[in-house]
Amino acid sequence: MVADFSLGDVRVVDLAPVPVAVLAHRGPPAGIGASVARFIAWRKAAGFGPGVSATYNVLYDDPGVVPPEAFRLDICAGARAVAPNSAGVVAGLIAGGRYAVLRHVGGEEGIGAALRFLHGPWLAQSGESLRDDPAFCQRVAFAPFVPAEEAVTDIFLPLR
Repeated sequence: MVADFSLGDVRVVDLAPVPVAVLAHRGPPAGIGASVARFIAWRKAAGFGPGVSATYNVLYDDPGVVPPEAFRLDICAGARAVAPNSAGVVAGLIAGGRYAVLRHVGGEEGIGAALRFLHGPWLAQSGESLRDDPAFCQRVAFAPFVPAEEAVTDIFLPLR
């Protein structure tokens, strides 16, 4: 299913590299909740709460395509430095460059549809081509701070 997006919903931006604190989730998507809980605990203790630093997810794989044990996702918060910690959070960088950006309003289930729209109809009609960096999303507003149906997620697709 492709969500109800139009070509005009997508904007192209130039983004500077984004320094982040990263917790790598590797393995079945069913375990993401535990990884998120570990990241939230670290984030609170380190003082990088959502009111202080932006929230991101780096999207390496489509869980409907890769075997569960091969699934990869990074859970991130904007941070210029990361102190050594027992949670497994390290310093990282989201690549700068050109990105197509699509805003999704609603629950988690719609993010896949938004990505399919970007990779499918939008990319085919845009004249753009992908570069070899992962897509990522910025969680602009999310639960428990807003109801799931009011969540706002900006999805970034890397372009040449």
